[in-house]
Amino acid sequence: MRVTVLGVTIDTYSMAETVEKIKLAVQGRTAIRIVTANPEMIYASQYNPDLRDVLNSADIITADGIGVVWAVRQLGVQIKERVTGIDLVQSLFPIANTKKWRIYFLGGRPGVAELAVKKVSSDYPAITFSFSHGYFSSEEEADILKKITDFQPDVLLVGLGAPRQEFWLKEHPGLAYAGIGVGGSFDALAGTVQRAPKKIQDLHVEWLYRLLKEPWRWKRQTVLPRFLFEVLWQRFKLKTF
Repeated sequence: MRVTVLGVTIDTYSMAETVEKIKLAVQGRTAIRIVTANPEMIYASQYNPDLRDVLNSADIITADGIGVVWAVRQLGVQIKERVTGIDLVQSLFPIANTKKWRIYFLGGRPGVAELAVKKVSSDYPAITFSFSHGYFSSEEEADILKKITDFQPDVLLVGLGAPRQEFWLKEHPGLAYAGIGVGGSFDALAGTVQRAPKKIQDLHVEWLYRLLKEPWRWKRQTVLPRFLFEVLWQRFKLKTF
């Protein structure tokens, strides 16, 4: 089921359901594009029609963060859980290992994707990996595209930051059976950025942990209360009209 949150259609799939749909796409050799939509991205799309169109044209749009889960529930739709980029990636690895998939990491600072591949491949040796960092120029893009095409990945993980990664995947379809925007997931996989402890994740305040660790993010976090207000206003209008 899908629900529209501030103009963006969100899928209510659980993590297991999302992984299953990606598995079926790879097995069926059908290309799909997945967006992991957080409150910041959804809020920005209200003022950027091109971004809204890119998001809504994706095959799967997951609720990346408890804020989006809250919004869906405020609009009267049941949703089981959040499906964040990093959690989705980590949930894909076991099945990718079993099925011997080919996965390409694109993004991050030089050296980060390479380190992430080394760490993940030690736990999942049956996956074939390749990678490129995200600091490439427009002149270098053709070489990146050729490297990806030659590798023929089943899954392409793009960590160029939102919304650049969403536009990039839309502009370059068919590079893999599943293309997923994953934000800063490579830093987490490489260990260059530490995720919040499991207890904090379970309390749904991982955003606060990141803010305390990276206080420069506070300007980005100011979007959250505005997002919440807009969702409540959307709910009010639905009930009124």
